[in-house]
Amino acid sequence: MKIEGKVWKFGDDINTDEIIPARYLVTTDPEELAKHVMEDADPEFPNKVQPGDIIVAGKNFGCGSSREHAPLALKGAKIGAIIAESFARIFYRNAINLGLPIIESPEAAKDAEEGDIIEIDFDEGKIINRTKGKEYSFKPLPESLKKVFEAGGLMEYAKDKLSGAK
Repeated sequence: MKIEGKVWKFGDDINTDEIIPARYLVTTDPEELAKHVMEDADPEFPNKVQPGDIIVAGKNFGCGSSREHAPLALKGAKIGAIIAESFARIFYRNAINLGLPIIESPEAAKDAEEGDIIEIDFDEGKIINRTKGKEYSFKPLPESLKKVFEAGGLMEYAKDKLSGAK
């Protein structure tokens, strides 16, 4: 599985209220949430982000409340992946459950700049910053986790497994 996209850079301690402000929690529709994703961190972000773009952040991305709305809004915005120095544990698990690819890579996160083009090869465990010509390694995802991402989340993966589809 490979993903390539433009980098949108954020700092440390981006909390779930910055990812999707509480005033929009009246819906669980990913497309509706996507209209407001990251707007408290960057008011123009929902209008600028394109499908497949990659968020790169510092430490503790997704801290704060445990709401699933945060990764759901990012997935609704069709974010290709998130690379961060570290993730809040509950956000990390929620992202996996919803099929939002995330990678902890402190070196890649620190080096990337907004506008860089990054390719992520999940099979090889490589992040390639095409703009800078640099490559970073991460532990390749277990096959079972890749299947969860490819299925679109844990529920879809479970449905596929129960139906014998994959």
